[in-house]
Amino acid sequence: MKTLLEPHAVRLEFDEELLVHANLSGAAFVGNELWGAGDEACGLDRLQALPRLGAEQLRFGQGIHFPLGDYLDLPDAADIEADIEGLDFHGGYLWLVGSHGLKRKAPRAGYSEKKNLERLATVSSDGNRCLLARIPVIAGKDGNTLSKHTPEGLSAARLRGDTLENDLSKLLKKDRHYGAYLAIPGKDNGFDIEGLAVCNERILLGLRGPVLRGWAGLLEIRIREQKGELRLDDIEQSDEKLRKHFLNLAGLGIRDLHWSGDDLIILAGPTMALDGAIRVFRWQGAAQAMANVDPSASEVLWETGPETGSETGSETGSKTGPIEMLSLPYGVGQDRAEAITALPSSQEQQWLVLYDAPSAQRKLSEQTVLGDLISFKQD
Repeated sequence: MKTLLEPHAVRLEFDEELLVHANLSGAAFVGNELWGAGDEACGLDRLQALPRLGAEQLRFGQGIHFPLGDYLDLPDAADIEADIEGLDFHGGYLWLVGSHGLKRKAPRAGYSEKKNLERLATVSSDGNRCLLARIPVIAGKDGNTLSKHTPEGLSAARLRGDTLENDLSKLLKKDRHYGAYLAIPGKDNGFDIEGLAVCNERILLGLRGPVLRGWAGLLEIRIREQKGELRLDDIEQSDEKLRKHFLNLAGLGIRDLHWSGDDLIILAGPTMALDGAIRVFRWQGAAQAMANVDPSASEVLWETGPETGSETGSETGSKTGPIEMLSLPYGVGQDRAEAITALPSSQEQQWLVLYDAPSAQRKLSEQTVLGDLISFKQD
């Protein structure tokens, strides 16, 4: 399969009150509307498709902000950031996930050494960061909108939890691979969810960190609704509430996930706050591969590409996992690819990539930024 990268091909125009233009972290299409999330807000933004202005292929604007507190009973105050890192649209719902990680304050220019050392020692947790939720999407007068309930019986809900933890983080604290990392901030190679992909009953959560000896983590869970809340459900015929997949992504963590039929598209990049390689992987037949896993298995190790390493393969009988498709541009402290999503109704497979901390080349104005297009074509 051939891939083609078209830089700066998509123009996004945000209104002044929208915060996500400089910290885009999640994206999903609902029809021709682009929904976006940022990691410094507590809401979602909807952009409409607009006529082109210049050289760009696509243009979106006329943004509307939807505060999460209008639809969900949030763990914390509605004005505290939710650090939304992943979005997906499935089954009439917009699904969203927060990082579930701790945060450490960073030193700031102009502060005294003493003050910056105090900041570097300050670790905190916001309840809204520990959020996995779904909100119904309904047709409105001027485009799609969000709703608490629909006549068809869809209802907004989040995974059961409080300001300190939810059912997922509580379960992970006992996990032999990730339990210790929940006490470490995400930017320190601690626990940090950034990818979300939903397909029928299967929900996948991609971990930016920790990366364990070069292996990225992908969490598989099932969800059921009970008494207005989401609860973790059993995976297949087992009593397990969690299945862990370990992927060889060349030492990178997962930045975003998206289904393409039975294939899983993975946006991968460095963990912590590093600048470095950003790559797109394609896991062909991932849905079927996961369906073929032993129902009693709670941990699965996957290799990359058709040739597995002899040591790993001989010891585990590992299975073929994702294959690298292309590399994306990145900068020093800027242009960090954070979101990938498929364009709706395209004649060929085209994917939109959006960037956190856009460089001057991507930032046409204070509220206008540019994204890239990727085309996947059969040989």
